Amino acid sequence: MGVWRGVGHVAPVPTGQPVLWSIAELLPHLQPRPEPRDRRPGAAQRTLEEEDPVEVQDYRQQVLDHFSAPEDGLAWPEDQADFFHQDLPRHRQLLSCLFLPRRPRGQPPRMVVLCGAAGVGKTTLARRLMHAWARRAFYAHTAWCAFYVHCGRAAGAGELSMADLLSAQGPQAAALAAKALARPEQLLLVLDGFEDLGLPLPRARRHRRLNWWRKLPVPVLLVGLLSGRLLPRASLLLLLRPSSWRALRPLLRCPSVLTLSGFTAPERTRYLRTYFGGRGAAAEAAVDFLRGSAVLASICQAPAVCWLVCSCLRGPAERGKDLFSAFPNATALFAQHLSRAFVGAVGEVPGAPLQETLQAVCALAAEGAWGARWVFGEQELARARLRPAAVDALLRARVLREAAQGAGGRGRRYAFALPGFQEFFAALWHALRFPGRDPDFQALDAARLGPLVGEPGRRRRDGLVPVALLFCGLFHAACAPAVERAFGCRLSAGNLEALAAAARWGERASSRHHGLPPLFHCLQHARGDALPARALRGCRAALLVVAKHRDLQASAFCLHSCPDLRELQLVLTLSICKEIPEGTNWRLCWWEELCSALSQQNLEALSLTNSVVELDAVQALAAALDSPGCRLHTLRLEGCWFAPGGLLELARDLSRNLRLKTLLVRRVRLEDAEASFLAEAQWERLALECCDHKLLSHQSLILPLRSNHRLTHLSLAENALSYHGARDLWCALQKARCPLQRLVLRSCSLTASCCWEAARTLVRIATLRSLDLSFNRLMDEGLALFCEALQDWDSGLQVLELERCSLTTYCDQALAHLLCTLQGLRHLDLSRNQLGLRTIQRLHETFHWRARATRVVLERKPPRRVHLALRLEGPPVDGAVLRILQDLEEGSFPGPHAGAGPPTP
Repeated sequence: MGVWRGVGHVAPVPTGQPVLWSIAELLPHLQPRPEPRDRRPGAAQRTLEEEDPVEVQDYRQQVLDHFSAPEDGLAWPEDQADFFHQDLPRHRQLLSCLFLPRRPRGQPPRMVVLCGAAGVGKTTLARRLMHAWARRAFYAHTAWCAFYVHCGRAAGAGELSMADLLSAQGPQAAALAAKALARPEQLLLVLDGFEDLGLPLPRARRHRRLNWWRKLPVPVLLVGLLSGRLLPRASLLLLLRPSSWRALRPLLRCPSVLTLSGFTAPERTRYLRTYFGGRGAAAEAAVDFLRGSAVLASICQAPAVCWLVCSCLRGPAERGKDLFSAFPNATALFAQHLSRAFVGAVGEVPGAPLQETLQAVCALAAEGAWGARWVFGEQELARARLRPAAVDALLRARVLREAAQGAGGRGRRYAFALPGFQEFFAALWHALRFPGRDPDFQALDAARLGPLVGEPGRRRRDGLVPVALLFCGLFHAACAPAVERAFGCRLSAGNLEALAAAARWGERASSRHHGLPPLFHCLQHARGDALPARALRGCRAALLVVAKHRDLQASAFCLHSCPDLRELQLVLTLSICKEIPEGTNWRLCWWEELCSALSQQNLEALSLTNSVVELDAVQALAAALDSPGCRLHTLRLEGCWFAPGGLLELARDLSRNLRLKTLLVRRVRLEDAEASFLAEAQWERLALECCDHKLLSHQSLILPLRSNHRLTHLSLAENALSYHGARDLWCALQKARCPLQRLVLRSCSLTASCCWEAARTLVRIATLRSLDLSFNRLMDEGLALFCEALQDWDSGLQVLELERCSLTTYCDQALAHLLCTLQGLRHLDLSRNQLGLRTIQRLHETFHWRARATRVVLERKPPRRVHLALRLEGPPVDGAVLRILQDLEEGSFPGPHAGAGPPTP
């Protein structure tokens, strides 16, 4: 279950430096490293193979013999189609680009990290690399001598030198190790098995160089290699799980990071059909089942897990049984496989009671999960009261595996055959009520409840998410009875109740950076009616990032259980389209289910941001918004890409929807027809910001505004307004019949020449109360024209925003005239203009000469991020206070209320 993250082919790990390559472009430019600069004059430049061709050839033959046979660490019964060790074209491509430079004609990286979850094939790829090197098929133009080091197997050997560490592969390696270490620039080290170390690595000591001939503890040698204090010119390939990558990242020097994701969807489908023997009904049922179970599909990236799933599906699929009913979640599959293997293995051991052994295995698994440990020594097994005879039986049943043969008194060490097995038994530890066991025994305390279903992005505890997922899956109505029958125990729902209580969102929203909350996946795995309702009670606002199949499926399920949800921000980076090769389009089904949830809840505001919206997704969304049960009144589209014709179809549907009152569109490119349909609807609040540099000159937008009888707030910010566009806009606003109260023309390329006509237009809008002209180059001349046009205007304008309009201290007379004319003004924004203190004092005195009862407050404008809805609404006003926002120098005024009254004569 540690393989539930990471989708796709080879891609950069988000936490590392991305390696963006075009293989076809960069391969011709790949160059061998230049010789090190510190060689002595006259020193030999010959390679190791040129000096000792016989020893190198003998070592290559040893590597061929050792790495030709597949490793049997995860060998499975005879019914597995051996896909794990086949020659995958993707692996061949990855081998050819592991040490490519980061840019054309750049230097190849010294350190490469290949990151992937357990079981996706990192060790297999490393073995293929060694085999290819022995055949001179891996970077043949380099003079590398490659050595494979399994860190877990070497960690218990006491103190070793680097020569001893490399000699572990055999006598030929021992004969060559010292000579290879003397030429570190020709050395390639493949380091694997960090997860089997079973102990933390020590911290690297700064400025302390290590010698390769000195005997040191293996962890110290590894830290020296990773930090560059030992063999800094050697090339390293590290094979790491995501958890190990996060732990080792501070030690590494400029690593090039790649991700190995295991089975892709086509490879998984091919494996299933190979396993079931073709394209029969059973094979197609299994393929469709995995496509419709997003979590199961993701864990099947590991070939061994894919085999486990197939072995469980074979019987029901061949009998024609409904697989979705037989296996409602991943917990049911693990429960079926492990119950058969576990009960069968323990039953063969005399004197080993099933319940006692199960309790010991569950305790061992839970201790490891909470401590982020995957390898256990004999002391841990003894502390869990797991008998040696039971351990041997579980090894034969492939529930456990031997991780490494320790040395130096450390003894044998063990791990669960798959991380998912440990996570399943850890979940079982907090759910099973053993005979004679206190019902509250092993209850989850408050400190442990949070990490299980915490907010996304808590990387330190991400290993607990699969445990929570399997734990919730145990209580599915179809899964719980089967687990109780298989293991002879009862499930206790006490921890489930505590988990539901701790997971309540209340007024919290999810993280803005790391996707869907783990809680959603847990609730979807349980599939009960009561648990989601209790856990999601009070959730009023949420941000959901839908980037994977399982995100979409979990969101579609959980949104039906959010009756209190009022605001939803959705980030959709998953393509939704009808065209699929064969079978059920589950992605479209889940999207339609999600949209139906939007129409059935009391949702008031929906935001679709930074999303890729296909035509089929638009159609489902439009149908939901047009549903009679939809209560949505605010729709925001920001930073979205719409497929051709998609936005036009949505605009047509929205133009007929009279329930929607507010439409906010930003950073969405609008064509003429789309703008026309969006503008002609009877909106109360409309924002079309940063949509097209020619938008405001289009008659398709300006003319429909005239027919709107409900519009009160309009924002056209960040659209370049040409002279003709401005003229069309003023004409449309003069003839508009709407009760316009707020107009935002922020950053619309307005100039001084526009001010006279703009002011004469605004004079005719009696309902206007708020105006934003910020970030336009109006200058002092334009403000003077604006004030002159407003002469004799009995206006109710309360808010005027002139931020960064290129005003200077010479506009004080125009501003004083403005304050005398607009006596109802209560908010004046003059920030980011070059106004002096003398100008502010004069404005203060001028205003109080006209309205002595109003208090003046001088404030600094705080830095704020752009909030589309708040900008359209405008700043709040106080009828008894005039707030002037200006960039005052520190100490210019004693406080924000310094100008509370006119100066005393």
